[in-house]
Amino acid sequence: MTMSTIETILMVLLVADAVALAGLVLLQQGKGADVGAAFGSGSANTVFGSAGSASFLTKLTAWLAIGFFVVAFGLAYTAKERAAAQSTLGIPQVTAPAESPESAPEQLTPEPEGVDSDIPDV
Repeated sequence: MTMSTIETILMVLLVADAVALAGLVLLQQGKGADVGAAFGSGSANTVFGSAGSASFLTKLTAWLAIGFFVVAFGLAYTAKERAAAQSTLGIPQVTAPAESPESAPEQLTPEPEGVDSDIPDV
């Protein structure tokens, strides 16, 4: 499998995970929704058992969030590998010649001579 195929699969998984995560967050009731149960709307939560859907949906949301981060880190790794592969692919590398002390260019300005001063030389 090539790196681009893995990257495409991870991107599809990330989008599917994000859509599922957004849907689950929208399905869950907020903390203030329990007030409506006093007026008769609380009986609709019996589909997931007597405890309601809060624990099931909360656990599923947590696992989807963990999966989202794992897939995102996988995509970051594939991007790093692709960048490393492209830095050496088809680009000519220029190396500077090693300079020896004898072939060092002459200085354009002479070294400053020591001046009598109270300030010590650094």
